[in-house]
Formats: sequence, structure tokens, C-alpha cells
Amino acid sequence: MTDTASFSFDTPAGSRALSLAYERTGAGQPLLLLHGIGHHRQAWDPVVRVLAGERDVISVDLPGFGESAALPDGVAYDVRTVAGALTAFCSELGVPRPHVAGNSLGGLLALELGRTGRARSVTALSPAGFWTGPERRYAFGTLWAMRRGARALPVPLIERLSGSVAGRAALTSTICARPGRRSPEAVVAETLALRNAAGFEGTLAAGRNASFTSDVPGVPVTVAWGSQDVLLPRRQGVRAKRVIPGARLVRLPGCGHVPMNDDPALVSRVILDTSR
Repeated sequence: MTDTASFSFDTPAGSRALSLAYERTGAGQPLLLLHGIGHHRQAWDPVVRVLAGERDVISVDLPGFGESAALPDGVAYDVRTVAGALTAFCSELGVPRPHVAGNSLGGLLALELGRTGRARSVTALSPAGFWTGPERRYAFGTLWAMRRGARALPVPLIERLSGSVAGRAALTSTICARPGRRSPEAVVAETLALRNAAGFEGTLAAGRNASFTSDVPGVPVTVAWGSQDVLLPRRQGVRAKRVIPGARLVRLPGCGHVPMNDDPALVSRVILDTSR
């Protein structure tokens, strides 16, 4: 069941109010799950049940995505601001220092929470921020194309395409290596989340200057990359290892950019191993 947390957080322009939608299930040490740009918290659905067997799992819609409110007018979607909002969100829920797992943009945010001491452990799946200039421009161009496609297609056509393996591949093969395993309902919801994401443009604009260049000392960190990630190629994982020498670098065979869909068992194991 969806809940909403309302709280205030600090921005360069002063304290602002925000509401974020989330789901919480399971028991144990808290584990915060962060999705990527244009996605929503349901990206984690394939792994939540397994994770909830050992953890108090909190999957949240980032500001301006899914069912969460957009950031207030004039507040930029830069990493430090959004990480600050997530810190306030966790405090509101009574979990000031959870384990954190994130994918893509969520991976970058997870690393930032670890860097600032706000995470007990960090699992970053294909995190943003370790790109070269050309790699970033390619990724952003691909994301823009996906957004334009999602907004141009009539909803009945999205539903019809999602009903076939070929249609699901057309809609999601950029981020999933095994789109045929996806349910039609999940693909429709994912496409509509991308179509309706109020924070998409602001996040991409802020991302032009986003990179992760700091170590994450004193925190267990795993950086995991899908072997078939075509959006952020896995060579970026080698750069991440150089920036965070103490991180465990894990290869996810047969997985794309959003590996939770491609191999839920493997992704669950990687997250739980890190948080243990």
C-alpha cells in the first residue's frame, strides 16, 4: 500500500516542504531503494519480496517521479539537493541511516548518501556519474528519445505493444536485456511513468554537471554492472572502482541497465550480501 511522507528539507534557497510516495514492507534493518531517472519505485518490485525476508524495505518515488511531488519551484534537481531531501525523508520515517541500494540515478544518490555518512551500506547498480563527456551525451540523448517516444505513443498503442514480446522489446530493450520476462502491466506502467515524470527535464539539466569523484570511506560499497548494459557501458564500473578503491565491483551476467528485471535472484543476493 502506498504511503506519503511530508517533511521540510534544506535547499540553497532555504527550507522547503516536500511530499514523497513510498511503500514499506518486511522487517529487520532498514533498506532504502532508489530508482533511476524516468522510472518509479515499482522498478524494485521483482526483488522486494526476497529483500523483505531480511530487511525493512522502503521503496520510494524520487521527487518529480512516480507518485511523488515535484521539487518546489526554483529548487534544482542536483544530486546534493535530492540527497538532502532523501535524508530528511528518512529522518521523517525514523530511519536516519539505512542501508541504501540504487539504480542509475538512484545509484549515484546512494553513493552520495554513503559519502555524507547517511547510509549504513551502499549497493549501486549501474550508477550514473562515472561517464566521459561523450558517454554522458549518448546516455542523455537516448533518454530523451525514450521520453519523446513515451509521450508520442497513444496509451492504447502502448497497451497493445506491451501485449507481445516484440512490443515489450521495442519499449524497454534499452534498459532491459530480457524484456520478454516483463509482464505487460509492468511495461505499461513503466512507460507511463516515463511519460508523466515531472522531474525528468530538471534532472537531466542538473545531470550535465553530475559526476562522482569522491571516495566513500568507512561504508561497505558494492558497485554492480550488467554485462549487457547499453545505456551506461560496464567499463564505467572500472572507473567507479578507481574512484572508490574499497568498493566491491560485481559483474551481473546477462543483465541490462535495470538488472532487477533481468535477474532478480542475483540482484537480491548482491544487495543482501552488501548490507550484511
